[in-house]
Parts: sequence; C-alpha cells; structure tokens
Amino acid sequence: MSLMITDECINCDVCEPECPNNAISQGEEIYQIDPNLCTQCVGHYDEPQCQQVCPVDCIPLDPAHEETQEELHQKYLKISGQA
Repeated sequence: MSLMITDECINCDVCEPECPNNAISQGEEIYQIDPNLCTQCVGHYDEPQCQQVCPVDCIPLDPAHEETQEELHQKYLKISGQA
C-alpha cells in the first residue's frame, strides 16, 4: 500500500527530505504523498522513513491504494529505471 498523510499533519517539514522517491510534497494545507511514487521505501530502506521521522504519527497506510510487497518492489524498479 501507498502511505498517506492525514489532517493531523503539522507541516513540520521533516518527512519530505526523507523520501527517496520524492513522493512527498507540500499540498494546499498539509503535505501529501503521491501514491504513484510511494513504495513505502521498498528498495531503499526496511521501513518507511517518513513514518520514522514524523513527530505526530500521521502517516498511515492508504486503504485506497492497496499493494503487495511485490507490487511495491516492481514500482520501485520502474521508478528507479531498473525495469
């Protein structure tokens, strides 16, 4: 699954630079995650880095974008130009 940022986001700016896929950007009111670029850091790290640094724990799985580990890995390969 892709991750999402909830309304609890305080715009602290710590998640965006941690994303290896550049999936996080500033939205109109809070940060947002592009589900087409989010791989939950598969291919880069063992755990999603944005979740690790978020001080308010507002980055859950996005139920609207369910993906298996294999699908996330394939997305990583495509994004990184290895597929």
